[in-house]
Amino acid sequence: METAIIKIGNSKGLRLSKTILEKYNIKDKVELILETGQIILKPIETPRKNWEIAFKKMNSENDDELLMNDVFNEENFDEWN
Repeated sequence: METAIIKIGNSKGLRLSKTILEKYNIKDKVELILETGQIILKPIETPRKNWEIAFKKMNSENDDELLMNDVFNEENFDEWN
């Protein structure tokens, strides 16, 4: 598909049709991937999508232990009061 580059203020941009936006579920942002000889626009999925499921699975497999000690264990918070 060929499309025109349009002027947007001091920059230039690419206008995507409503059909393309809907077909690829593009909302407000896309990931821009620069590869040799090409530019790829990739829809950004919902941040932290399916994290709840992953956390439940980790817990059921006892794989949700801290990887490092709590950095505030030895902190004296009295001085902050």
